[in-house]
Amino acid sequence: MDDDSRTTRWERRTEVPLAVASMLFLTSYAIRVLAHGLPEFWRSACLAVTLGTWTLFALDYTVRWRLSGSGPRFVTAHWLDTVVLVLPLLRPLRVVKVYETVRRRRGGPRLALHARVITYAGLAVALLGFAGALAVYQQERGAPGATIRTFGDAVWWTCATLATVGYGDVAPVTAAGRVVAVGLMACGLALLGAVTGSFSSWLLQVFSSEEGGGANGKPPGG
Repeated sequence: MDDDSRTTRWERRTEVPLAVASMLFLTSYAIRVLAHGLPEFWRSACLAVTLGTWTLFALDYTVRWRLSGSGPRFVTAHWLDTVVLVLPLLRPLRVVKVYETVRRRRGGPRLALHARVITYAGLAVALLGFAGALAVYQQERGAPGATIRTFGDAVWWTCATLATVGYGDVAPVTAAGRVVAVGLMACGLALLGAVTGSFSSWLLQVFSSEEGGGANGKPPGG
């Protein structure tokens, strides 16, 4: 129980600073990729911010691991923390958890499961889409035979990939770009399945409620 309370206190103290750090990570990375004429001093400064924020998340992960006392099981039991260590820009996904914690303290209702799934999915799509577009653009620009030549091309390709449409008009040609593509495809399928499953479950609950109301002699929704 002591470990749990210490972990909770650590999370409360670091939640906002690490959320800010994740946005700094994304901002500095975006500047380095998109600002082609940026002076070397500012490029180095952005790189320092990127590495510094990544170090903060590594430190946070290590502290959480030590406080948990669960050993190697921590990696799988706290998979979101593990993913955030690899991609710090996903830290804002924890905003939903923070919001629910605040609502419970104030006696307010939690977000419904369906709302939580859709909120998480929406944030994940936006963050993964922007980060994926940056990553593939960084790898593809200037590559021989590349079809993704501008950031706009990268955004279009990322949207088509996450939506599992895959028009094929633009596609990565470098090895690193294709690795990014595989990750986005997997994330797109997972997010699509989560949203579809949540929406289907919500519809079933609505229909069951309406049928139950009709069976009791009450109008649907009454």
